[in-house]
This record gives sequence, C-alpha cells and structure tokens, in this order.
Amino acid sequence: MNNRNRRLFLIPSTLGDSPLEPVLPQGNRDILESLNHLIVEEEKTARRFLVRCGLKSNLELIHFYSLNEHTADKEIPLMIKEAGDADLGLLSEAGVPAVADPGAKVVEEAHRQGIQVIPLVGPSSIILALMASGLNGQCFAFNGYLPVKSHERAGKIRFLEKRSETEKQSQVFIEAPYRNNQLTEALLENCKPGTRLCIAANLTLPSEWIKTRPIREWRLQPPPDLNRQPAVYIILA
Repeated sequence: MNNRNRRLFLIPSTLGDSPLEPVLPQGNRDILESLNHLIVEEEKTARRFLVRCGLKSNLELIHFYSLNEHTADKEIPLMIKEAGDADLGLLSEAGVPAVADPGAKVVEEAHRQGIQVIPLVGPSSIILALMASGLNGQCFAFNGYLPVKSHERAGKIRFLEKRSETEKQSQVFIEAPYRNNQLTEALLENCKPGTRLCIAANLTLPSEWIKTRPIREWRLQPPPDLNRQPAVYIILA
C-alpha cells in the first residue's frame, strides 16, 4: 500500500441547521460524493448531514468509522488500514474538524503515515466570533472549555483575564450550551469592570447574536437567556 497517493480530506459541516449555500462551497459536496470512507463522531448526525448535502442515494456505499471520546488511540491506525488504499474524509460534527474536536488524532496519524492532508473551507465558530468581536485578532488564544466546578472556573477566569492584560491577548473559550448561563454569571462576577467581553451565539443561524461590551455594561444589561444555544466567549482586559 502506498500511502503517499492517499488523501485525508478535512470536511467541515454547518454550525447547527444553517443553510448550506452561504457557508459551504459546492466543491466540498463534490468531494463528499467521491468518498466511500468517512471518519465521524456520530454516524446518525453524519448521515443526516449527508442527506442535507444531497447524497442520500450514496449512503449505502459509505463505510463509517466512529471517532469520539470513547475511541482508543490504537483504533485510529486500524480505521485508516481498513479503508485500504482509498481516500478518507474526516467529517466534523459541527464546524471544522480537528479544532476542539477529537479528529486531531486522525490528522496526526495521517501525517505519520505519509497521507496527504487536505483541509476544506468551512465555518469555524471560534474564528467567526473573533472576527466579529472587535477584540485583538492579532494575538489570541483558544482555551477550550473552562472548569465545571465554580471555584475552579472562577480561578481560571481570573487567570485568563490576567494573561490577557499582561500579553494584550484575546482569550477565547467555549462551554457546553446547557452551562452557558452559569459561565456568563461567573464572568460578570469575576472579571474587572473594564474588561471587554464578547458573546457570540448561534453563529451562521437566523438567530445569530453577537455583542461586545465592557463587563460594567454587561452587569447593567445582562445577555438574554443563552441556555442550550451554542456560544463562543472572548475576553480582553
């Protein structure tokens, strides 16, 4: 098997049920139609996305490989081997693969085996939020999820605010949507009044909502209920 002739396509999906046309090029869907091996987080949602892309008739030809938090590292090379000499696609559950996503391990293995990695264009909630925030897009850090326990979360918020102040660096993070309101309350409680906070929710959806204000203003006019709405948070002290 000559892996140098194989390709791994990194295929973004929509953020929620937003329309395909504004956020995904037709070329992405053409590539999807050519692939018979897809690595996905959840087969059910992957199939639903493929149907939205107009690939309903090809679903029976596709081999799905599950990659999630329960997948052992040793299983990843086996997925690639099982596909033979065929190209593969790594399909994100939402947004772009391998960013805040378990797919990074597949990309790492592809590089190790000499497989060409091809990232495709698509929506990234992290980048979209930073673009729209008005905060520092020249120097920023993505921090993933903050701690769940309230005292640990408060300490992390103060740590990131201090780093932002010292390095003039935008600090980007996310939360499980059902904990958004708790995170918002923690930010208003623990950040300094002059620290700017951007909240970007439901990006690319009709209900998209993006605001940047100093903490002192957020305290006077809190955001709407963001429970179970995907959101990105950015602070700059």
